[in-house]
Amino acid sequence: MATRAPAGRNAAASRRRPAARKRRPAARSGRSRVKWDRIGRIALVVVLFAVAYSYLNPAIDFVKTYTATTAAKAQLHELQRENTKLHKLVQSADDPVVIDRKARSQGMVSEGETPIVIRGLSG
Repeated sequence: MATRAPAGRNAAASRRRPAARKRRPAARSGRSRVKWDRIGRIALVVVLFAVAYSYLNPAIDFVKTYTATTAAKAQLHELQRENTKLHKLVQSADDPVVIDRKARSQGMVSEGETPIVIRGLSG
């Protein structure tokens, strides 16, 4: 026969206890020590400065390149004008009138001409 557990102390011991609940830390009653909004703003500013710094060097190079290109274009136009002038001079070098004028400026005379030298004129 099955006997029943005697009542009293043994009865309380034989009953199971309910499982203990896990304790969770209580919510803080005061302000948090870490100010996350301020940390977030500081991090954002640092990231913005890093991005701005990464764009700084290419921007400086762009300005230098633009300035150098403008100066090079001005020099190119000057050299083209000089080149055109020299081409005209070379083209006209074969002209008999130009040759005659250049020879007379150097003191030469044509065949059959009598050279006359006048001295004592004030310059």
